[in-house]
Amino acid sequence: MNANRESMLRRDFLFRSYLGLGGLALSHLFSPRAAARGSAANPLAARAPHRVAKAKRCIFLFMEGGVSQMDLFEHKPRLLEMAGRQMPKAEGTVGEIATFSAAPNRIIPPVAPLRQAGQSGRWLTELMPHFATVVDETAFIHGVKVDNNNHGPAVYHTLTGSQFPGSASLGAWVTYGLGSENQDLPGFVVLGDYRGATIGGAGVWGNGFLPAAYQGTLFRQGDTPIVDLRRPASISEASQRSELDLLRWFNQRHRDARSDTSDLDARIASYELAFRMQIKAPELVAIDRESEATRKLYGLDDPVAEAFGRQCLLARRMVERGVRYVMVLHGAGNDRWDDHGDIATRIPKHCKEVDQPIAGLLKDLKARGLLEETLVVWASEMGRTPFDNNLVTDRPGRDHNQYGLVVWMAGGEVKPGAAFGETDDFSVRSKEEPVPLRDVHATILHLMGLDQDRLTVLHAGRYKRLTDTGGRVIREVLA
Repeated sequence: MNANRESMLRRDFLFRSYLGLGGLALSHLFSPRAAARGSAANPLAARAPHRVAKAKRCIFLFMEGGVSQMDLFEHKPRLLEMAGRQMPKAEGTVGEIATFSAAPNRIIPPVAPLRQAGQSGRWLTELMPHFATVVDETAFIHGVKVDNNNHGPAVYHTLTGSQFPGSASLGAWVTYGLGSENQDLPGFVVLGDYRGATIGGAGVWGNGFLPAAYQGTLFRQGDTPIVDLRRPASISEASQRSELDLLRWFNQRHRDARSDTSDLDARIASYELAFRMQIKAPELVAIDRESEATRKLYGLDDPVAEAFGRQCLLARRMVERGVRYVMVLHGAGNDRWDDHGDIATRIPKHCKEVDQPIAGLLKDLKARGLLEETLVVWASEMGRTPFDNNLVTDRPGRDHNQYGLVVWMAGGEVKPGAAFGETDDFSVRSKEEPVPLRDVHATILHLMGLDQDRLTVLHAGRYKRLTDTGGRVIREVLA
């Protein structure tokens, strides 16, 4: 090809595509990322919801490992009638559940009796007597299906809407849509289990493709929730303020010369937030200032319930101070709800750890007039099977079941005592069509005043949303 011909082709390409290139530039300027950058000085400023909603804050209680629905929440007489016998093949299932149910197995009855509790007559294990006193505040969703039967992808799916790493977490979406009511604390806080890290690590509370300011902040237990939070005694507040002002000037000068600076925007905001937190955070985590009656309400006088009780009490103190979203994690290492064996010992222990703290949280929120403004969600990453494929052990357990997740909610516009969905006689899958997890996510966003179709961000050429292809708001559990 001669030089003149090559030059003409190059000019022709630029001539024909200049409008398209301009369009790309405009799409960037008007994208949600650009809009977020326009408010980079305060990315967590409180924003109006898409609709008027009672719930202004959310506490998400996540039980890692896969909670056994038939041991806690679903009364199935057939499990008692057929205990120790082969379960019929689970129809309407694929993958591991279909394979395991067709293989040699034995039905395992609940580890403790289930009784009807409250005016709603909700079936509940006797292992959770404290929760039985507040069960009328809740609404249950049965037969929720997640997209994977393995822990890692299922945890990601439950907490980010996708079974693959890299997506924005539910808490990030909520703070992206609403900002935070408290500018001296993070908008999204994660209270981890002291016994170890969650599956998926920080990715399950990450910002994904949203601006970095919306990722969760992990708080450790104790009076120093974040490393190096306290200012050294040798540095005065005025001196630190001067250093931060200079650093901010350099960062802003660097940012202003560039187009996509989400990470830098978040870093600038985090420096300022950390400065303010040095005053506010120590008071926040000082739960010893709570009354003895309140501490007992959460089970802090019980060595088994104390650790999770502290997390729940701290969650209440956070939403009381305007933190938008608090995720409370329970289960880590060998203490996850992943009970493949010895459920007779393990499930009672799990229940003892969370029963009184959860009941105390709901009672305390209601007594303080906060429950109406706080959505409380309880979930795990999957349910369990009613059978055990290990026919030899005398300490049977339950396997994973992606079709059997149970979720309950309370507060805000949740209808107390309501229920949606029903599983089959063996608590394997929904009697009707499975409830997609995206429907649960759509319902949570709706209860927080957010429209899943309007809460989007442009990423990799398409508008992303938490519910991906879209979910149905489960109005059957709404007041």
